[in-house]
Amino acid sequence: MTPYLSIESLSVAYGATTVLDRVSLGVARGEMIALLGSSGCGKTSLLRAIAGFVTPSTGTIRVDGVDITQLPPEKRATAMMFQSYALWPHLNVAANIGYGLRMRGWKADAIAARVAEMLKLLQLDGYEGRSVTQLSGGQRQRVALGRALAVDPHLLLLDEPMSNLDYKVRLELRHELRALQRRIGITAVYVTHDREEALTLADRIAVIDAGKIVQVGAPEQIFHHPESAFVAGFMGADNALDVAPSHAGGFTAAATGTPPAQRVRAHFRSDAAQLSMTVTGHAADALVLAGVVAQSVYVGHGYRYRVRTNSADLWVEAPERVAEGTAAAVVVPRTALLLFPGEARPG
Repeated sequence: MTPYLSIESLSVAYGATTVLDRVSLGVARGEMIALLGSSGCGKTSLLRAIAGFVTPSTGTIRVDGVDITQLPPEKRATAMMFQSYALWPHLNVAANIGYGLRMRGWKADAIAARVAEMLKLLQLDGYEGRSVTQLSGGQRQRVALGRALAVDPHLLLLDEPMSNLDYKVRLELRHELRALQRRIGITAVYVTHDREEALTLADRIAVIDAGKIVQVGAPEQIFHHPESAFVAGFMGADNALDVAPSHAGGFTAAATGTPPAQRVRAHFRSDAAQLSMTVTGHAADALVLAGVVAQSVYVGHGYRYRVRTNSADLWVEAPERVAEGTAAAVVVPRTALLLFPGEARPG
């Protein structure tokens, strides 16, 4: 099936610096895809290229089969929500929502009808005459979304629109935005550096690193089956060390002098490991690393411990309180290990 949004071999450079390197991505009609990556990876540049605010040096962008690569932003039938919302402070809610319609020459009665539709859709009935400066952050985000949707865009582009909201409001609006996107069936591209946000909102996630898309897949696939050590670490499996196969069918920490060809890079999540007071009595294929509790952090549902081992400092979660300086072992079930080709390291 031909993607509704098709990006083919797209490159973007700022001067001599390449920020997107031959990126290709397809997005289905009605799909929400998250562009996930750290600051400076190129995700916002990709979004801005789709919107027409950045001119690519190579490649094409098509929407529903139409090449829009060289079209100006106003000719692309896209709408963008910015991190700052970019609302007009001197206009009330209704005027902000209807702003794009006025710019397109709509008549006053048609604008009023469309604004009323947006107010009802976004649960802002009764707020039309209120100044946007009197609204909460969550309400301002709804107004910005209403302005974007009012023009009936082919694509909704969102540039970290929830990053300025407090945690509780962010959680509520994630679910509201996801339900709304599904209900109206709009195709959306969502930029974020927050993996939890990407997992919650998206049908698929495209992980970007250093200007390249390194993995695309459903949230469950990206989370449980990362294809590289980078993706594993970015998705929360940030414990990492070199291991070597053991006789019991599992792995042990790679000893000094282990040939590079025998090393495997293992990643695992802190909540997938166990903190034990002994190094014996565990499954034969489990990875067991003896160490000392170097740091204890209370996280509400239990404790998070940094355990210093001979191989690496590792994080593990446990419900019970353990004093710093206690001898302990990090036990990782074989099934919790995410394994990637080892890198040559000295020693």
